[in-house]
Amino acid sequence: MDPVFIGKCAQIASVLEVSGHPKPGNVHRTQNFSDMVFEDFLLSGIAIGKTMEKAATKGFDLRQSPEKWQEIGLGNLILESVIETDRWVANNTNLGIIMLLTPICAAAGMVENLSDLRSNINQIMISTTPQDAVNLYQAINIADAGGMGEQEDLDVSSDSSTQKLRDEDINMFSVLEMSSSWDDLSYELTHQMPVTFDIGFPLFAKIKSEHGINEATVQTFLTILAEVPDTLISRKYGKDKAREVSSHAKSILEEGGILTKKGHHLLEKFDHELMKNGLNPGTTADFTASSIMIAYLHSYNDYKSKISE
Repeated sequence: MDPVFIGKCAQIASVLEVSGHPKPGNVHRTQNFSDMVFEDFLLSGIAIGKTMEKAATKGFDLRQSPEKWQEIGLGNLILESVIETDRWVANNTNLGIIMLLTPICAAAGMVENLSDLRSNINQIMISTTPQDAVNLYQAINIADAGGMGEQEDLDVSSDSSTQKLRDEDINMFSVLEMSSSWDDLSYELTHQMPVTFDIGFPLFAKIKSEHGINEATVQTFLTILAEVPDTLISRKYGKDKAREVSSHAKSILEEGGILTKKGHHLLEKFDHELMKNGLNPGTTADFTASSIMIAYLHSYNDYKSKISE
């Protein structure tokens, strides 16, 4: 698959995710946070494009050599994207999105048939190295992602952790697997992306074809939130609060979500309530972006036919 196309898909997924309105509890086209605004997310989505294209190129170059997939340098690519984002915006707008989209881009570069995409993502993750883990830790620290990676063993904030990763030959996959019991982003990356592929992508593709991009983005976000209590909320306010937010999202879906007048009204009220109480389903936003990314990768044949005209 063409790396240029893949890099554009990553940018598109990033900017469409943040543009979804009203995406409850998050920055969107009519709503900012006090420390980051809508335009910050647009800048971030554009800024990562070149590195995502680079990830796809590395995947393309190594597509016939699975034994060399550790040479992709996934951790370094994540770090590069975070550093580039940091040049344009002051706060962490997209670390989770970068972590999800980077292996997707590398795997997409390897394939023409997307039926192999998911298994390749998993194999790329398994093939990561201790240096990838070290680079991921550096990326997390640069992004200042509160709570991510904080654990008794191999804490990202500990100076001794990076040396331990090297000394004990602990790769990035293993580090994320250690966090997967309490962090859904880590679980996603170590269990073949079930939220992205099984929930988000098929729903986004269906709703987009029937109702349009914004409706697909918001309905996908709401559905993921209803089914998967948000890790960021859980980390800040506890699991019970995260489940409560998910239950509220489910009740809005039962009224049609953004696809009905009543559901849309309830959605706007939900957005206001979450913002008022500082409840930000940030991990859900990350999963929405990865779901959009997979949907746009599936438009590759249409893209090829148009550029050949």
